[in-house]
Amino acid sequence: MKITMLGTGAALPDPDRGQSAILISTESGRHYLLDCGEGATRQMLRANINPADVGVVFLTHLHHDHICDFPYFVISGWMLNRETSPVLLGPKGTRRFSDHLFENGAYQADFKARSAYPLRKANLAAVRPDVREIAPGLVYDDGELRMIAGHVDHLPHEVCECFGVRVEAEGKVVAFSGDTKPCAGMVDLARDADLLIHECTFPQSFIDHRAKTGVGTFSHTSPLGLGMLASEARAKSVVATHFGHFDSTSPVLKRAAGKHLPTELMGPHLMDEVVRDIRRNYAGPLRLADDLMRIDL
Repeated sequence: MKITMLGTGAALPDPDRGQSAILISTESGRHYLLDCGEGATRQMLRANINPADVGVVFLTHLHHDHICDFPYFVISGWMLNRETSPVLLGPKGTRRFSDHLFENGAYQADFKARSAYPLRKANLAAVRPDVREIAPGLVYDDGELRMIAGHVDHLPHEVCECFGVRVEAEGKVVAFSGDTKPCAGMVDLARDADLLIHECTFPQSFIDHRAKTGVGTFSHTSPLGLGMLASEARAKSVVATHFGHFDSTSPVLKRAAGKHLPTELMGPHLMDEVVRDIRRNYAGPLRLADDLMRIDL
C-alpha cells in the first residue's frame, strides 16, 4: 500500500501547501482519495496518477478546505475518459453538495457544452457521482480495501458531522483523523494502526489565541495532544499534517492572518516545537507531512 500526501495545509491559501488530500494506492492499482481540498487533482498528476483512475473519494467533513477541489476532480475525470461514476462517501449534506455542482448546479453550462459532444456523452456517468452519505461503522468494502468511519470532535453535529476513518488493506491499517480535537473516537479508529495520519493544525499557543479571540473554530489537536493520542492508541507510526500556516514566511499570509493567528510568532522554527511536543508522549516513528510525501507500507 502506498500513501501520497497530496495536500498538507489548512483553510487559507498557502504558497507552500495544498489543502487536505491523501491518496491511498493498492498493489493492484486501485486508488482511493481521503478529502479533496484545493490542489488535489493537480497534485495527482504530479504524482503520476490519472484522476480518472481514482474510484472512491471519502470526505471527512464539509469544510471548504476538504472539499473544494471535488468539482475539478470530477470534471477532470470526465474529460480524461472516466467510464464509471466516482463513489463519494461523506457526512449528511454530501448529496446536497454534489447535486448543486454538475448538470443541475454551478457547472451546468459546462455540463451542457461538453455533453453535446459524442465522446463526453458516452461517459456521462463520470460526472454523476455515486453519493453515499455515511454513518459510523463500515462504510466501504470492495473486497480489497475497507473503510470504517467514526465520529470525531470538530464541529457541532447540527452544523456538520465530522468523521475520522480507519482504512484496512493488504494486511495494514491506516487511520486518518480529518479535523478534530483529541477524542476517544479517534483513539478507537487508530488503535494499533500501522500508520496514523493526524491533523496538527496549530501549536497550543495558537489554539489558545483562537479560543481567546473567538475567530474560527479552535477544535483542533495540538502537537502535545497528538503525542498523547498516538501513544494511547499504540499507533506504530505517525504523520502529522493539516498545518495551519503557522510555519509560513509568506508576507501575504501574515498580513491576511492577522485577525486569526498570532502572526508575530509564525515561522518554520515552530516545527521544532511541534516535534518536541509530540515527543513528550510519543516515541515511535514520526514524520511531518509535506506535499507529495510518499509513504510505503
